[in-house]
Amino acid sequence: MSIEKGRAYFRELGMEDRVMEFDVSSATVELAAQALGVEGARIAKTLSFMNGEGCMLILAAGDARIDNRKFKDKFHFKAKMPTADEVLRLVGHPVGGVCPFGINDGIDVYLDESLKRFKTVFPAVGSGSSAIELDLDELFRYSKAIEWIDVCKLPE
Repeated sequence: MSIEKGRAYFRELGMEDRVMEFDVSSATVELAAQALGVEGARIAKTLSFMNGEGCMLILAAGDARIDNRKFKDKFHFKAKMPTADEVLRLVGHPVGGVCPFGINDGIDVYLDESLKRFKTVFPAVGSGSSAIELDLDELFRYSKAIEWIDVCKLPE
């Protein structure tokens, strides 16, 4: 079960007690914000994109959207999301619980600048009813992010 992979990841860091599980779904930004009682923008959604035979993850603020031009300028290929089955196979977590914690090897992780508006954010921990509150330094470190990037646009 994917939540166990996420829990095990944080257990090794001595932080398993910070993992939250809900009796309700947190599989979308809106549902996660409701479950946590925070604004949706503070949900650190994890977006998956194909990069050749594998995939990469980009964590962005809940209200941010991928800017296709910025994405292509940064990565030199068109943004293409994998299917739900591909996400589970490539990342190791199901859609709705995708996160950078306890994932399969060989997946590049990036953090979008849209998250920098907040002191803390809430990514999922491997299931559609989980989250953990992390500050931005923790998010960068524990996600094993390669770098901060700017590939999103915010609502007007």
